[in-house]
Amino acid sequence: MIEEKNKFVTDLRGKTIMSATGDILGIIDNFVVDTGNGAVKHVLVAPTEHLDLNKYKVDNMERLVLPFNKINAVKDVVVMAPL
Repeated sequence: MIEEKNKFVTDLRGKTIMSATGDILGIIDNFVVDTGNGAVKHVLVAPTEHLDLNKYKVDNMERLVLPFNKINAVKDVVVMAPL
């Protein structure tokens, strides 16, 4: 989970996100929130040009839909756990 528990999701918008293996996935664009309980469910990522979108779940705007609970670390770059 996120190292800094008080980190607001708005602080994450615009940050680069990378895989656990060091591949740059893209830039965090937005979030999907469960309106029933307010929990963040997914991170929406504007992918890098070279990324094969067929390997990922994407929304209708071709943004990556990544599970929020797989974020491992937040520093200058956000790191995802293996999917």
